[in-house]
Amino acid sequence: MQIAFPVLSLIVFLPLAGAVILLFFRNRTAVNMAALVTSIITFALTIYSTMCFDPSQTGFQLEEYLPWIQAWGISYHLGIDGLSLFLLPLTGFLSVLAVLISWKKIVIREKAYYFSFLFLECGMLGVFVALDTILFYIFWEAMLIPMFLIIGIWGGANRRYAAIKFLIYTMAGSIFMLIAIIAMAVYAGAYGSVISFDITVWLSMPIPANIQYWLFAAFFIAFAIKVPVFPFHTWLPDAHVEAPTAGSVLLAGVLLKMGVYGILRFCFPLFPDAVNYFTDAILLLGLIGIIYGAFVAFAQTDLKKLVAYSSVCHMGLIVVGIFALNHAGIKGGILQMVNHGLSTGALFILVGALYERTGTRNMEVMGGLAKKLPVLAAFFMIVTLSSIGLPGLNGFIGEFFLLLAAFKYKWWLGALAATTMILGAIYMLWMYQRVMFEKSRVTTPKVFSDFSARENMVMVPVILLLFFIGLYPSYFLDRLTGISDAVLAGINKTAITQNVQR
Repeated sequence: MQIAFPVLSLIVFLPLAGAVILLFFRNRTAVNMAALVTSIITFALTIYSTMCFDPSQTGFQLEEYLPWIQAWGISYHLGIDGLSLFLLPLTGFLSVLAVLISWKKIVIREKAYYFSFLFLECGMLGVFVALDTILFYIFWEAMLIPMFLIIGIWGGANRRYAAIKFLIYTMAGSIFMLIAIIAMAVYAGAYGSVISFDITVWLSMPIPANIQYWLFAAFFIAFAIKVPVFPFHTWLPDAHVEAPTAGSVLLAGVLLKMGVYGILRFCFPLFPDAVNYFTDAILLLGLIGIIYGAFVAFAQTDLKKLVAYSSVCHMGLIVVGIFALNHAGIKGGILQMVNHGLSTGALFILVGALYERTGTRNMEVMGGLAKKLPVLAAFFMIVTLSSIGLPGLNGFIGEFFLLLAAFKYKWWLGALAATTMILGAIYMLWMYQRVMFEKSRVTTPKVFSDFSARENMVMVPVILLLFFIGLYPSYFLDRLTGISDAVLAGINKTAITQNVQR
């Protein structure tokens, strides 16, 4: 479908324009409304882009191209395919929710907060549509600044430590990626006599296996830190615990997905020999993340830390699924990125709501909240069941495809990966029982107010999406067939060539 206006540019830069505009407002309500209206319009545009996407076509769609720094082969090149198709509306949707839940919670420097937030949204959206790798890198790095500020200024007691740790980890990985990007551009110049940073040009270049190994490792380290893959995960619990609720929602819902997105966008199509070579080692790291994350989650008493370590577990399963190198794994991995973003984002919203009412996230002093907060408890139960993969909800279909992929690769891999559903059910239901049903451990009874109209407006759309994806997954899976075929075509071709040579 041809579009007469640059919809992807509007999607990316509308949040930045809104961030600049709200600087001219002085009234707190006007600032809040400006941020909300900007995020809603951006979300609407992301939905429009998915409606314009033709799943029957291969390659990138809605492309925008302008020469930028021609002497160095750098261009302004945007486009989407099945990989980024649903990540754009996920980012837009969670951004709207993040603005809504921030209205009553951010009471200092509101203008700076919403400016940082919209700047962050611009960077997140830019990552998913940039096809020039220098542009991709700029958006990737641009996200660090606002998230660093959101954690460091509006976070908890140890916010500075968590913000600096987040920044150091991510920047360390970015250095490896930048080196690999420059090396690829130089190789493109040697191969085609013209330096290019365009990934569509890179996809047409044959890269020797010995070079692939090094470039794959550099890219993978950057993306593994963002996922995070064990043992690069240690920044995540601190960042989640200290970030404000909206920051945790976007960290879990969007930023972690950028790691998997980068692996599928760069590592798989560009370095198929290296993917086949390193698959077993990465599958091992994914399995360790699944089991380790589950046991550490079970040991937590802080609700936010428990949800944070559950993310390590879920993202480990996604890594196992995509590196099983089959259609079920690729489709399941992309769909589960959306599912995890919705479910875990909702969990952080609910944990934040509990903290507002009780003044604590410590499960040791909670209990009996279901009677006092029945609406919150009902939402919490649905999201908890989604997180552990109950059939009928979104989490089940994603985990089913990922486990199917693991079993198709090797039966014992699937058996070990399946422990995520058992262990996840144990620590999540145990958490829910302690918080909602056990006898209250607070000596002085407290009176709580249940969900407000604004909070219901946040949670109801999320719950509807959890059921929609769980009951009608074919809408998403059908649109992922093209990207699944494209990702696996190069890897399978390499594997066939290797077997012939042997």
